Amino acid sequence: MAKKDKENTAAETSGKKDKKEKDKSQKKPNKIVKWFKDLKIEFRKVVWPTKKTVINNTTVVLAVVALSSVIVGLLDTGFLNLFKLIYQQG
Repeated sequence: MAKKDKENTAAETSGKKDKKEKDKSQKKPNKIVKWFKDLKIEFRKVVWPTKKTVINNTTVVLAVVALSSVIVGLLDTGFLNLFKLIYQQG
């Protein structure tokens, strides 16, 4: 009888493992599907900018970049001339 009991418990534990593996395999697609559904919902909430807003913001960014590069260029030229004067006299 002891052998049969061990075989039954072994069969029960392997059956439990099979159920757990099935549950895990069923949960993964559900999580992935839920993630994509949530993603779709979030994309509906996004307020996309108009063409006019995009053009306006792009213009502002380009202007700031151009102005910054001119300022950095002037500072670079100024420091270069300053160092030339210092090293010519010394």
